[in-house]
Amino acid sequence: MIAVVDYGVGNLFSLQGALTSLRIEHCVTDQPTVVEKADRIIFPGVGAFGDAKKKLAEKGLDQTLIEMAGKGTPILGICVGMQLLFEESEEFGTQKGFGLISGKVTSLKERFLSTEQPLKVPHMGWNQLVFQKDCPLLQGIQDQDFFYYVHSFYAETTEPVVAAYSEYGVKIPGIVQKGNLFGTQFHPEKSGRAGSKLLQNFAEGSL
Repeated sequence: MIAVVDYGVGNLFSLQGALTSLRIEHCVTDQPTVVEKADRIIFPGVGAFGDAKKKLAEKGLDQTLIEMAGKGTPILGICVGMQLLFEESEEFGTQKGFGLISGKVTSLKERFLSTEQPLKVPHMGWNQLVFQKDCPLLQGIQDQDFFYYVHSFYAETTEPVVAAYSEYGVKIPGIVQKGNLFGTQFHPEKSGRAGSKLLQNFAEGSL
């Protein structure tokens, strides 16, 4: 069973619809005891990094996710869910993340201002994904397939965890993997055939 973590800031309607249409067995829960029993965990998120971290802490889900990561349970973080896997974010001041992957989440707007690039923020829409290394989430997906992004911050890391990236004024980590931890900056549930295949790979593949 896949537990989809509900802490009040995820786009659960689209994700539930995608998983249901793919006939992937799942439950949506905000209960740590249910998450602890899951075989795999999907951890979505939208909105502000700090608000998401606070809501997780209020429900005790932050420690549960860290513990499950340590036990080797496959975890997929989507958008802000992915960003929270890192050490910190610069969104609205320095905000601490889970620290499961080294690196920080930084502002696209500030990057574009410093490099004088007239690109719109948020980065919204379809973008090609360029493969960088093998990753089980990418099985059956073609290099440079398109995925759907909506975000204003992106992860920077020197750790060799970036499996695929997209170009938008800077190389944006589209998929990261560190052992049993996976993250996508894009929204697979909104990314058509390729996104559906990625969700199937997470749910049914050998991770």
